[in-house]
Amino acid sequence: MAELMTPALVRLDADLGADKEGVIAALAAVLTTAGRSADAAVLERDLLAREGKAATGMKGGIAIPHCRTSAVSVPTVAFARLEPMVDFGAKDGPAQLVFLIAAPEGGGDAHLQILTKLARALVRPAFTDALRGAATPDDVVAIVGEAVGAAPAAPAAPAVAEPEPERAKASRTLVAVTSCPTGIAHTYMAAEALEAAAARAGVGIAVETQGSAGSTPLPQATIDAAAAVIFAADVGVRDRGRFAGKPVVTSGVKRPIDDGDAMIAEALRSADDPGAPRVEGSAADAGRTTTAAGESWGGRVRRVLMTGVSYMIPFVAAGGLLIALSFLLGGYDITNVFADVVATNSLTNLPDVDALGLERVPFDSGLLAYLAAILFIIGKTAFAFFVPALAGYIAFAIADRPGIAPGFVAGGLATDIAQFGTPQTGFLGAIVGGVLAGLVAHGIASWKVPSWARGLMPVLVIPLLSSLVVGTLMLTVLGSPINELMTALTDGLSDMSGSNAVILGIVLGLMMAFDMGGPLNKVAYSFAAAGVGSAATLAGDAPELKIMAAVMLAGMVPPLALALATVVRPALFNPAERENGKAAWLLGASFITEGAIPFAAADPLRVIPSIMLGSAVTGGLAQALDVGLRAPHGGVFVLFAVDGVLGFVIALVAGVLVATASVVALKSIGRARVADADPVPA
Repeated sequence: MAELMTPALVRLDADLGADKEGVIAALAAVLTTAGRSADAAVLERDLLAREGKAATGMKGGIAIPHCRTSAVSVPTVAFARLEPMVDFGAKDGPAQLVFLIAAPEGGGDAHLQILTKLARALVRPAFTDALRGAATPDDVVAIVGEAVGAAPAAPAAPAVAEPEPERAKASRTLVAVTSCPTGIAHTYMAAEALEAAAARAGVGIAVETQGSAGSTPLPQATIDAAAAVIFAADVGVRDRGRFAGKPVVTSGVKRPIDDGDAMIAEALRSADDPGAPRVEGSAADAGRTTTAAGESWGGRVRRVLMTGVSYMIPFVAAGGLLIALSFLLGGYDITNVFADVVATNSLTNLPDVDALGLERVPFDSGLLAYLAAILFIIGKTAFAFFVPALAGYIAFAIADRPGIAPGFVAGGLATDIAQFGTPQTGFLGAIVGGVLAGLVAHGIASWKVPSWARGLMPVLVIPLLSSLVVGTLMLTVLGSPINELMTALTDGLSDMSGSNAVILGIVLGLMMAFDMGGPLNKVAYSFAAAGVGSAATLAGDAPELKIMAAVMLAGMVPPLALALATVVRPALFNPAERENGKAAWLLGASFITEGAIPFAAADPLRVIPSIMLGSAVTGGLAQALDVGLRAPHGGVFVLFAVDGVLGFVIALVAGVLVATASVVALKSIGRARVADADPVPA
């Protein structure tokens, strides 16, 4: 306990700032002063990053900002009793008691067990009441030490309470799983809250905590005997198939902390309701995840599309960069001869560059031409899978693993990977086919089958039937209409020139900046990457290459502009934002638009319009200056694949300057400088 918390890490009745950012910064400084942190700025950044995922304010005037960080070498807890209280995002008001928990990135199990016990103690009124009455820092350390020493780390067996005589159903038991992204606080607080609520209701409960201190899976016999299951998780529940068929109540991890009694009551009602939601799948569905309750249709659509795009991007990046490297070594004409080169030549029999008509091979090197042909084939193969991957993982997001096979089949039929002369439907066909495959697989998974057949469903029956249904529909019903739509879209792009192309660049720029890696951003990127995917497009001066340039340039603007703004006017940004600005330089240069998210999350009304304006300027200029790009990723590191490097630089610099000027102006209007213990001159 002495390693975890000392009196030097305690502040009583302290004014640490008017908002949670100020309190977090002050407590990070406390850790640094006490010699527990090597870098207060890194610690503060990591704490604020965790705070950005979900508020850490809890019911009852408590807050637990926490993180895993490289800024500490041993787990450390700081405590503050605030005066005045500060809002940490709890529904019932501001926080008075603040525990800052910092765990090292590779913390040992023993320390994590102590943090587990502390998290469980935080939901006990006797513990928090004692902290409110503590007179000295030594008293606080003693109270925490006593609670940590007395609290059980995790239940060894279902905590079955003695049933009250008048409760006919009190002998029933429940099971639960709690899990949060960091796994060092809310996971265990939720478990403690559920156990306490179950005890008050006279119901036994066994909780599996899937957190950083390790997870001991509940015995299957305990799960089988339970009347219902509670999933209180902000991340995927591991091995969800173990609970198949059980009535289920799902929520985020904070709900049981705030209202455990209601969750226990809801679980008991679900156990008595034949129509209640149940855990789908079977015990064979190991690794399947669950989503939070109350997910809106819009949220689900976003999650499904983002899953498909996220899994697609590695294929696009790898394939596109390999193709770009092949052009660097062999010139664009390599697309006409790559098959013959690989078929007839080798490292000991290098091709004749002049005979092949390759005019852009450096030094007229046969070795470089041969390597270029190999790189092109590998890159083209990787690229060929990005549409099937998009469809396959869209289906996966809907139906989990049973949806992957029919999704990939639908995606394969949407491209020339099938090579059967079928109508090619591109990424639009992949989206339609992936959604259809997921829905069909999900529908088949809901069938009621005998217990002996459950193991066959995810590995045989669902992939077989769903692939048959989706493949038939894609070939006989959906293929031709989607192909006609794609053809019309391609023809429209080919006809675009002048002002129309500039307008398209502006629209794509706005989409790239609006949600910085979200659905609109990914739609614009997928639209551009799909056009770069064909060898014919890459080999010629096509509008698709200009669209790719506009999209990538526009996506680089937000992080670069905000990085520049933190240098031009640092007083307008807090320390965490200035630290993020240093990283944003590299993120922006690498075409990672998500580098702007921390700034937008902290001040969306000023930041998002500013970066949208800058990206729109860049997108329009890129089209106006006829900038082309033959690689789908890489930022400034693929300048060799750019047609019109000067225009590339002009468009990027112009958009960055416009966005920077806009964000500085908006932040300067009607807003005082950010308070900082170490002021930075404007």
